[in-house]
Amino acid sequence: MLRRTLLKNAALLTGFTLLPASLRAARADQLGQQPFSYQLLIERARALANTPYIPPYQPMPDVVHAIDYEQHGKIKFRTDRAPFSGQAGTSPDGAYPLEFFHLGRYFTKSVKMFLVEDGVASEVSYDPSMFDMPDDSPARQLPADSGYAGFRLQEWKGADDWRSQDWVAFLGASYFRAIGADGQYGLSARGVVINAAVPDKAEEFPDFTEFYIAETTDPEQPVTICALLDGPSITGAYRFSIRRGTDRTKGVDMEIESSLFLREDIERLGLMPLTSMFWYGEYGRERMRDWRPEVHDSDGLALWTGTGERLWRPLNNPPELRISAFSDDNPRGFGLLQRDRNFDHYQDGVMYDRRPSLWVEPLAPLGKGGVQLLEIPTDDEIHDNIGAFWVPDEPARRGNSYQLHYRLFWQNNEPYPAENIAQTISTRIGLGGEPGKPRPENVYRFALSFDRPSVMQTIPYGVFPKVDVTTSAGTVIRAFCEPVPGGNVWRAIFDLELPPDQLSELRVFLSMDGQPLTETWIYQFSRALGLSAT
Repeated sequence: MLRRTLLKNAALLTGFTLLPASLRAARADQLGQQPFSYQLLIERARALANTPYIPPYQPMPDVVHAIDYEQHGKIKFRTDRAPFSGQAGTSPDGAYPLEFFHLGRYFTKSVKMFLVEDGVASEVSYDPSMFDMPDDSPARQLPADSGYAGFRLQEWKGADDWRSQDWVAFLGASYFRAIGADGQYGLSARGVVINAAVPDKAEEFPDFTEFYIAETTDPEQPVTICALLDGPSITGAYRFSIRRGTDRTKGVDMEIESSLFLREDIERLGLMPLTSMFWYGEYGRERMRDWRPEVHDSDGLALWTGTGERLWRPLNNPPELRISAFSDDNPRGFGLLQRDRNFDHYQDGVMYDRRPSLWVEPLAPLGKGGVQLLEIPTDDEIHDNIGAFWVPDEPARRGNSYQLHYRLFWQNNEPYPAENIAQTISTRIGLGGEPGKPRPENVYRFALSFDRPSVMQTIPYGVFPKVDVTTSAGTVIRAFCEPVPGGNVWRAIFDLELPPDQLSELRVFLSMDGQPLTETWIYQFSRALGLSAT
């Protein structure tokens, strides 16, 4: 239930916006409201960084713990109570109905929710009557100040399926995600990453503790969401301008501004972070553990460097935690992509072939730093084990502040594809040597397929592009390429001899007449991965 709304007391609100700022603030306080702007939120975050950290409120932990996965699934938000739905008894009006997530075992921290109209924020108090829940649900024991775990926006209220289909969700720590052009959720983004994969130091998960949500009634206009971030080492203010529109084939894009303030030194500060899952692909050490050909939300990291080079790094499920760093100066973008969109390659009803790709476009210079790729071992698809984020070169010290401006694209493909070079469409790894002959020890075969008709059709008949291969360890025995029958695909093939105790950083691209025909394929390979790929 709304604690107060601008329509609640017409007499008090008459001429409200014409009052001087000081009187307007006092009047809002009387109504249980507060003046709001993004700049005010930035100043709050700045001030908060100079105070000791106070963890978010967690009401009745034993009761919340009892709301397990099964119990949580029985708690349903009542769509007839959804703000922005335009239904009788709901206010304010908007284009995309708003639903709240209930607290539960896996989402225990209370988050405050505010609706914003005309520069005034009204808090939405926790109200169990906004949910359908069993009579014996543990949730019925929670106090009136419990708050919510997060929220999601439903499809445009003019669509037939708005009650059952959501398109963006904020839930847990600083995680959020959106659906892509095929209507599926997949990977997630985060507000920030703190000390991921730092030896002898636990990763920190700051929380979005307050949300301020503003809408218009026009579904083609963006939804504006502001959020306050708070954690032991950092505070911050975020403004999301999120565009969906009525043409669902376009996916979702978000323009994000953030101001971050450090309470403490941070060893690894990850900005604009993405997180995903990769169990195995057409290669990988887990292929014999499951009946499906491939299982992943994303299959590679794409980078568009500051110099204009296009890089493609297939993802790994490594035997041990690994961090790969790609140094750059003002990169043009990076993203975790799901390039393989053939259902036959997954054979799974959860539709991995429809999962969105997520691309980051900086809208303000980032300076020097690097995109870092985090790969964590996993034995199942239920764990997010992939992270990608920007890390500035300058040390992250207490008192530092950061201002970011970037855009996220939740789509099937990257938003700015290079039309003049071909893309990697598959990576396959196995034993090296010649079929039918004894296989040499410690030799591995790589077969990389590249495709883009506008590029590959320019290769004259009888001409074979050059395969440019470099490795940081081991020896490339031979490399050649060949056309794949029935299309525009060319395959680069090479063998790598690599001692068991060494790790190779590989770079491969096809060229003709000294000019690249393809993006640069980069990969981190070791014997453990090679043996398990057979």
